[in-house]
Amino acid sequence: MTMKCQCSGSALSARGFLYRGGDEGGSLVDVIERWSGRYACLLQSALRLGNEQFAAHLGIAVRTVAAWHADASVVPRREMQQLLDTAHEQAPPAARQRFALLLAKEQAPADSTPPGAQALRVAIAVVLRDSDVLLVCRRDDDAAGITWQFPAGVIKPGGKAETTTVRETLDETGVHCAVRQHLGNRLHPVTGVLCDYFLCEYLAGEATNSDAAENIDVMWVPRNSVPRFIPVDTIFPPILAVLEEQT
Repeated sequence: MTMKCQCSGSALSARGFLYRGGDEGGSLVDVIERWSGRYACLLQSALRLGNEQFAAHLGIAVRTVAAWHADASVVPRREMQQLLDTAHEQAPPAARQRFALLLAKEQAPADSTPPGAQALRVAIAVVLRDSDVLLVCRRDDDAAGITWQFPAGVIKPGGKAETTTVRETLDETGVHCAVRQHLGNRLHPVTGVLCDYFLCEYLAGEATNSDAAENIDVMWVPRNSVPRFIPVDTIFPPILAVLEEQT
């Protein structure tokens, strides 16, 4: 896939993304002048690596990768900047293109969203109960017709993500929960929607399909079985880290 640019020559955005014309059909040359936790996470998504895999790929501690997800604005030290430069430069062409597209999507809302409008945001609940995690089976338009996901809901303009997380979980599943930790946010690699992830504690209620129009089923699933229901390369890495810690 190639991206079209109306400018000619080279143009460098304020965030350090470089598009350079001149090649046949145009080419993407993504240059990060200064890596942040957010950009590092985008590179991780482009490489389709979990936290432990990405840490091993860079030769760093897993807790460092988790810290990037927890604080998107953190700026890694110089040695880490060099490691990220090398990882990006040595990435396969397909991964480099995914990284460029993810970065371009992240920048797009600031340029294209009309004044006063709010980009679509979704709150996602990772509800834990002992050794289980709560999943919903959604009706979908793909070949399978269904997809397994964590409970989620759209954050209304002016609304709080934490409130949406608790309310939508109850509305969808009949389960009362409490937010315990913000796991971070990301631009979803498949939908392009900005997602806020929250680790939640089960409080009360029986899991039932309370939204039959959108969902087919609701189920408590063993934490180590989640990758059987949701493709592991689409799961937010901090969620994988939490599930691994608890098993």
